[in-house]
Amino acid sequence: MIKIELFQGDITRLKLDALVNAANNHLWMGAGVAGAIKRTGGSQIEAEAVSKGPVSIGETVVTGAGNLKARYVIHAAVMGQDLTTDTDKIRQATRNSLLRAGELGIESIAFPTLGTGVGGFSVEECARIMINEVLKYPSSKTSLKKVVFALFDEQSYRVFQQELERRTKLA
Repeated sequence: MIKIELFQGDITRLKLDALVNAANNHLWMGAGVAGAIKRTGGSQIEAEAVSKGPVSIGETVVTGAGNLKARYVIHAAVMGQDLTTDTDKIRQATRNSLLRAGELGIESIAFPTLGTGVGGFSVEECARIMINEVLKYPSSKTSLKKVVFALFDEQSYRVFQQELERRTKLA
């Protein structure tokens, strides 16, 4: 079973195998999580990502992690150039990030709230989608042992905490 943890704060502070970047399909790293990853990890992360794009919305690209404490950055293209997203795009991007983690043979990954910043998507709906994707991911067929949701603010942390408690009570 994959262990799910919540962390309130800056995703770039985490020392895990991979960090997920909430990306656009051209993989440019501007504001929000992408900007924080680029500032802390270095512009080489963006250069490597852009060289592998553009990709379809919902797809993912893996790069090195530059100066971050992680080994990889998984860039999850959750929106296009119109900077909007929806349920299916978030679901696909989450699932594909988990698949890339499995392909890399890593044990730990951190996700931000995909699509809730620039994309304007509801944090409540995002929590439901992302937690559901992790819970249904086949843990018996992967090296992945820990998924951390890195939640920048207290409100997002509370929303994810409530959804996680609700889902674990149902299990």
